[in-house]
Amino acid sequence: MNLHQLHSQTRRQFLNTTGQFSLGAIALQSLIGHASAASSGNPLAMKAPPLPSKAKAVIYLSMSGAPPSLDMFDWKPELKAKDRMDCPENFLKGEKFAFIKGKPKLLGSPYKFAQYGQSGTWVSEKLPFMAKMADDLCVIRSMNTDQFNHAPAELMIYTGNMRNGSASMGSWVTYGLGTENQDLPGFVVLLSGGSDPTGGKACWANGFLPGAYQGVQCRAVGDPVLYVSDPAGMSRETRRRSLDALKKINQGEAELFGDPETITRIEQYELAYRMQASVPDAFNIAKETPETLAMYGAKPGEGSFANNCLLARRLIEKGVRFVQLFDWGWDIHGTGAHDDLMSAFPKKCLETDRACYALVQDLKQRGLLDSTLVVWGGEFGRTPMNEARGGSKALGRDHHPHCFTMWMTGGGIKRGINYGATDELGYHIAENKVGVRDLQATILHQLGFDPYQMNYRYQGLNNRLIGPTNEGKIVKGILA
Repeated sequence: MNLHQLHSQTRRQFLNTTGQFSLGAIALQSLIGHASAASSGNPLAMKAPPLPSKAKAVIYLSMSGAPPSLDMFDWKPELKAKDRMDCPENFLKGEKFAFIKGKPKLLGSPYKFAQYGQSGTWVSEKLPFMAKMADDLCVIRSMNTDQFNHAPAELMIYTGNMRNGSASMGSWVTYGLGTENQDLPGFVVLLSGGSDPTGGKACWANGFLPGAYQGVQCRAVGDPVLYVSDPAGMSRETRRRSLDALKKINQGEAELFGDPETITRIEQYELAYRMQASVPDAFNIAKETPETLAMYGAKPGEGSFANNCLLARRLIEKGVRFVQLFDWGWDIHGTGAHDDLMSAFPKKCLETDRACYALVQDLKQRGLLDSTLVVWGGEFGRTPMNEARGGSKALGRDHHPHCFTMWMTGGGIKRGINYGATDELGYHIAENKVGVRDLQATILHQLGFDPYQMNYRYQGLNNRLIGPTNEGKIVKGILA
């Protein structure tokens, strides 16, 4: 080979042509395996799960900022009785808080609680609609994480790794199952509350999985998907001809280099073309009846959590596999009226309570709840002590990883039960601890996967959503 030929070679070509047992040849083996699988068809083509499943779709209601469980579902009369007393010393020794300094005061919930349904579930007066569906819910009061700052905690619960770069739960699910509707994304993300989650777009990234499995962020106002429309002056016929030409070029590259991301690129272009016709219809909530809109509290043209809940039902009904709603604004520290228990917290409850209830009831009425797993919760909990940062007189709670509450329903989960418990002051778990990896393992199990076997080979490792160890356990006590 002469110098001119060497200069004209790409690095990939060099690695491909330096011998059967070269570094390039060895490294490409895993890529070729994935490429050949992808090249046989659409990477989002519907696939059967390897095991029997109870759910075929997921709606994950992510309360970004960590809602205060002690003011919502975890009633503590003893904490109320000791309101504004000094925090016990054993709660402080060796502990690390995000903002609490010195010796804080205990903070009983300022809100009334009552028991609802045959389950006798305790629910705050700030959640009158969720209280009505107590017997539809599996309330898990013993969630636990090892992260106490927002971004790493969100990444941990949604991607299985506190650092950027791992695949999100929705990406894993669409990688394993594909999607039923080839004209819509398999994994859709909807935002409300005026901001991205603290963990950012990494919360729905594909990580090391092929790009076809990344979550697609959509909007309730304006064009649902940015840049999916044709530019001014380009007709649909012209776009089709352009895509056909691009497809030929990309197919040639895929055959030459065997890179699975080339197959992904082809399918993303094609999906975007199909979405131009399908997305406007799917996102048009004005087609819903006035009664349905009123049930959710949804208003066409607004970017609200209520609209997003209704969109989630519409998307699941149309065959989307995983819909994740991020509602920002639950970071109730009490530094002022904008983030306190008496002003900001009731506002967040008002924005979300009715819509959560409506979503569950709507899925049930339409026969979709049995096959749709609905998950509600934040990334960690809130302290039973008042934060009082900088001497603030507003009421609020600091970050607390030791225990928090989530709820689940549908998709083969027991309904009308309360699982796990915290101690009398809501500081530690008293029974049936459920870790983040347990939650992930249980969700995968309900979708028909063995969470210990589901993996993707990357950089010499069999990467899994539940991480490298087998600490994550399927929570069998909540399964129907």
